[in-house]
Amino acid sequence: MCSFDKEKGPGRLMKKGLILILVGHINFILGAIVHGSVLRHISKPSQHISTEYTVANIISVTSGLLSIASGITAIVVSRNLHKIKLQIGLLVSSFLNALLSAACCVGLLLAISITIAQNGSGLMYGCNDTVVPINARSPVSAQCPFDTTRIYDTTLALWIPCALLSAAETGLSLWCFVVGLALRGLAPCGKSYIKEQLEEEAERSPQTRRLIGKHLNTQA
Repeated sequence: MCSFDKEKGPGRLMKKGLILILVGHINFILGAIVHGSVLRHISKPSQHISTEYTVANIISVTSGLLSIASGITAIVVSRNLHKIKLQIGLLVSSFLNALLSAACCVGLLLAISITIAQNGSGLMYGCNDTVVPINARSPVSAQCPFDTTRIYDTTLALWIPCALLSAAETGLSLWCFVVGLALRGLAPCGKSYIKEQLEEEAERSPQTRRLIGKHLNTQA
């Protein structure tokens, strides 16, 4: 995993960057749909902020944006492998995105579990308070200022793909981070790539000397 092929590596890095951009866009769009169709109604009902809103909207959208930035950085680095600033940028962006995407995936799984366990009662904040808890799976009797039709199914149908995409973002970001370590020659992933570079330079140096010698002989 720590090896970086000098011939196929740049192409693979570019593909991973393109996939990160695509996954980040989809995750961002899904998070925006969740916010626009469901969670904007329960963001601050009676000064209460739901856990589902915080996890699904803020973290998911931020993770999508950072994945896009990490993907762009990976594509640029694939074209400029020897730029130190770009290598550091790849390391930092991929590391932060891996952490944020992992936190987003865990948070979404937690939100999905809580929603299923409570029959979506957290999604019904802002409705009339009754003695019996409101069930989001059958909110017929609830008096809500927003449309509750299939709110439970819609939210879960959007959260589950977001969790899967966040897991994919985590894996891709970790791969890019390992590539950054290899390019910078940092342990434990940089020894093989640095060794290949030194061997290639050692092979080229005699050839370069011969070419210079031939050029000088022709001039003489």
